[in-house]
Amino acid sequence: MRIGIIGPESTGKSTLAQAIATRLGGKFVQEYARTFVEQKGTTEVSWDELCRIAQKQIDELAEAAEGLWIFDTELIITKVWFDYAFHSVPEWLETAIRTYPMDLYLLCLPDIPWQADAARSNGSDAIRQELFNRYEKEIRELGIPYYIIRHS
Repeated sequence: MRIGIIGPESTGKSTLAQAIATRLGGKFVQEYARTFVEQKGTTEVSWDELCRIAQKQIDELAEAAEGLWIFDTELIITKVWFDYAFHSVPEWLETAIRTYPMDLYLLCLPDIPWQADAARSNGSDAIRQELFNRYEKEIRELGIPYYIIRHS
């Protein structure tokens, strides 16, 4: 079973993903994009770099064959990132989303204060809500079950 934890920046995705994996004995897959951006030293990512991030996520999804897997972000966030930053999404990414579907999504509502760090750049309430809406739209279009996680 694959569970994708998604949502805007600073909504508790990593904490939630780790807690679920620990509690249920699942395999935790940390957010690769965060690691990439932190190593690069800037949140500015080129098309080619975003393609590399997406490919790493696809590789991780391909490995998730048996057991419980908890993904701290996954391809929907990357798809929305492509669309938001470049107004285009590679067809191979759309194919990968359908090839390696989640069984369930936990969509984190941006109802806690944004906290700045080196890997975050979208802290306005308006942007966080827009991204939340985009993620929810993508999940609905895929027809995959999801729950909205509220913190307050």
